[in-house]
Amino acid sequence: MGAMPLHDLPWWRWRANVRSALHMLSDPVFHQEAWVSGVPGYGDVTDAVYRLVEDTWLDNWSAEKYVGTVFRDAQEASLVDVAVLRVLRIMHQVGPDAPVAAYLQHHGWPEAVRAAREAHARLAVNDGEDPDAPPGSLDDLTATLHTF
Repeated sequence: MGAMPLHDLPWWRWRANVRSALHMLSDPVFHQEAWVSGVPGYGDVTDAVYRLVEDTWLDNWSAEKYVGTVFRDAQEASLVDVAVLRVLRIMHQVGPDAPVAAYLQHHGWPEAVRAAREAHARLAVNDGEDPDAPPGSLDDLTATLHTF
C-alpha cells in the first residue's frame, strides 16, 4: 500500500484496513498459499473480516456514509457494501471461529471472493496501485498505519 495517497482522504487509516481486508478476501491464490498453509503474518478470514468492519461499522450501516472520508465515491461504497454483506453472511453461517476450510468450502464463497475482488480492484486503482499485486502482510499494514 505504499503508493496510496495518504493525505487525500481524512480517514485514510480506515481505508487502509478496509483495503487490506478486501485484498486478502479477494485472492484465491493467497487463500491457499497463506491462510490454508498457515503462513504467519497474514491472520485468517476472521482477522480480515474484523479489519473490514472494526472502525467503520460496515456491519451496521452502508459504506455510503463514508463517501468523502473513507471512500472516494458512491461506486466504491456500493462495491464495498456488496462485499461486506456477502462475507458477513458466510461468517454468520459458519461462525467466526471456523477453520479457513469452512469458509473456502462454503457454497457462497466464490461469490464473496468475486465481490471482494471488484471492491478491492476499484479501491486499488483509485489509489494508483496495482490490484493484481499480492496482498501485503499485517506487518506491512501496521507500517502503513503508523505513517504520519
